[in-house]
Amino acid sequence: MAGRTDEQHRIALFIDFENLVTNTGISSNNFDLQPALDQLLEQGKVVFRRAYCDWSRFADAKVRLHDVGVELVDVPPSTRAGKNSADMRLVIDALELCYAREQIDTFVIGSGDSDFCPLAYKLRENGRTVIGLAVKEASSRMFVNACDQFIYMRPKSHGGKDKDHGGKGKGDKDEGRGKRGGKGHKDEGKGHKAESSGKEGHEGKGGKNKAEVPAIAREVVQSLLRRATGPLNPSLIKETIVRKEPDFDERDHGFSTFARLLEALEQEGLLRRIQQGRQGYVVSPDTDLPAAPHEGKGGKGKGAKAPTPVEEEDEELESYPDPDDEGL
Repeated sequence: MAGRTDEQHRIALFIDFENLVTNTGISSNNFDLQPALDQLLEQGKVVFRRAYCDWSRFADAKVRLHDVGVELVDVPPSTRAGKNSADMRLVIDALELCYAREQIDTFVIGSGDSDFCPLAYKLRENGRTVIGLAVKEASSRMFVNACDQFIYMRPKSHGGKDKDHGGKGKGDKDEGRGKRGGKGHKDEGKGHKAESSGKEGHEGKGGKNKAEVPAIAREVVQSLLRRATGPLNPSLIKETIVRKEPDFDERDHGFSTFARLLEALEQEGLLRRIQQGRQGYVVSPDTDLPAAPHEGKGGKGKGAKAPTPVEEEDEELESYPDPDDEGL
């Protein structure tokens, strides 16, 4: 069942709530799950939602979690020091659901704790996709790499603009952790205001939002094109990058969409974008195929197959099937 593409994924969400609100920049009274939930709904139906903690300590978050359909599992402290077994309960329930509900093919673990690595490995061993969900600064690199994909939550202290991108976003004050360094991350705080114009590298106050193609993107594109026997779907390129770097997000590097990143790679001469019907594809730059979207200017000679402008194609490349109203 896992990895199917013919229908929407069935997603189970498990949240170690205390882990997400302890020393992360997010507090229980401003915890907002909706941006991350919106991104999950782009991938499929979130059919199971459960959060674990001692809710007597975080009562101010209960109403907001109830509003988005999360079941609250109360795990009282089991020691004098106040520790509880929320993580153990989460692991047991996740494994039980994995074996009892084969139709659930994606498991989201809301925690950055490396203690959940064995759970991630076991779920993947059983053919499930594992997505991590946490704040970047509080996420273990071991756990990030144990997941198929990682979504970073964003503290609300960075202004109201975050709600547009909070589901996919990485940490606002990334300080060079992980493989990608700090260059793209420094731009993130101010970059969202500029992204709406779609002109990466020139927006933002002080001109600091410089778009920069990450090395992982060049590496994957060159490897896939070298072995390709035909045009590549851009989603395959994105999926391959995410498999190698689960917390990859093109916006960390100054690109508002993945299509913009492909455009930059095309300008570097590493690939060529073509249009076939309503779908865009990627081929090697020396491939003898119809011209990329750039060449549609005035295209009278071969206007019958004139590609759509890049601005319209961005959303086409990035889109997933819209979910029905079952999300919330």
